[in-house]
Amino acid sequence: MDEALAAVGLILIMLFLMLMGMRIVYALGLSALVVAFFTYGPASIDKLGWTTFTTLFNLNWIPLPLFVLLACLIAETTMGDNIYAAARAWLSGVPGGLIVTSIFGEAIMAASVGTSAACILAVGKVADKEFKKYGYDTGFSMGAMCCGGVIGPLIPPSAGFIIYGVLAEVSIGHLFMAGIIPGVFIAVLLAAAVIGISAWKPQLAPPIKGGVTWRERFVSLKYVWPMVIIMLAILGTIYLGIASPTEAAGVGCVVVLLLSVGVFRLRWAGLIRVLKATALLNGMILFMMVSAWLFAYVVGSSGVVDWMTGWAVDATFSRWWVIILINVMLLILGCFMDGITIMLLTIPLFVPVIEALGFSPIWFGVLYVVNIEIGLITPPMGLSLFMMRTAFDIDVNKLLKGVLPFVIVLLIALAVLIAVPDITLWLPETMKK
Repeated sequence: MDEALAAVGLILIMLFLMLMGMRIVYALGLSALVVAFFTYGPASIDKLGWTTFTTLFNLNWIPLPLFVLLACLIAETTMGDNIYAAARAWLSGVPGGLIVTSIFGEAIMAASVGTSAACILAVGKVADKEFKKYGYDTGFSMGAMCCGGVIGPLIPPSAGFIIYGVLAEVSIGHLFMAGIIPGVFIAVLLAAAVIGISAWKPQLAPPIKGGVTWRERFVSLKYVWPMVIIMLAILGTIYLGIASPTEAAGVGCVVVLLLSVGVFRLRWAGLIRVLKATALLNGMILFMMVSAWLFAYVVGSSGVVDWMTGWAVDATFSRWWVIILINVMLLILGCFMDGITIMLLTIPLFVPVIEALGFSPIWFGVLYVVNIEIGLITPPMGLSLFMMRTAFDIDVNKLLKGVLPFVIVLLIALAVLIAVPDITLWLPETMKK
């Protein structure tokens, strides 16, 4: 079978299997295996074995399971509740204060869990009760929280940055640092939007009666110190060049385990739940990586990457139009697929094009993650939307209406990050090597 024809057939078979209801990970692996067998013969079976071996035994992946363990440990404690309580004490007085609290709570949680779903669930389980207690509009408040989940993969540690760094062969430490300022920038923009809309339509987020004293605000800070220690243990060591991302992940796990046992009274039953959840999550992620690697092998063998790179370099229009086109493609893909699958499929295609055009792969990595996360909160198949609807029992129409203004804010933030690369690149450029 012709290799170019094989690539087209591969995509069609994968889409057919997905439409038939097969899970993405199985559709990827099965379609790739079938097309590879008929294109390259029995040798493709050997390729599957070697792909599995090289994927699972690549030392660059070590931070990923460690950070998943770290996130599961934190989820087993009351750190999320404590952070929300402290943020609420400081921010409840502003219009839409509980929503603003939730967004900054997600930003703080992002510095330890690193995924949008984990941030939303960790903060949402506390915030949802508060929203209902004070009469906040469900669609508006949870829509803002859903969009706030974008911050999760930006502020390190980040599973997305680890996957991107390995596939694009760029420094994971520099990617971690590059995501901090954009993450804070997006959190501030979303909070400003909440304050503005709440001031304009106070019925969406009624003012909370009864203020919080300054003494209560300062007392609430005593609950934040464990998260500060975790952030310093991970981000501080990476920024100062003391530890690599892999070493920082190990240090972070040890610190969180000590805090969980010593401060939050984690015991054997909780630790067993943590280890089970970690094993399941890591198994799912690694299985998906093997399937996607085989899929990328078949597509890459067709010469698509070389064609795309040559087309982009020889194009008569501005190279910025290529960036815009890639961003639009990622937004569309995010509506239909999960983020890890998109990254595994498209990074080998897009990164060579970006580098050939002279763009920084670090800067592009941040844009990449933002794009994917926006796609995950847009219909028709926004996975974060369905996760929130299921977890918090929200009417999907209300949620879509609440998400809309904040998606616009996220698109504006993305445009700013594209137009001003220094927002992303300044911090990693100041790192100690």
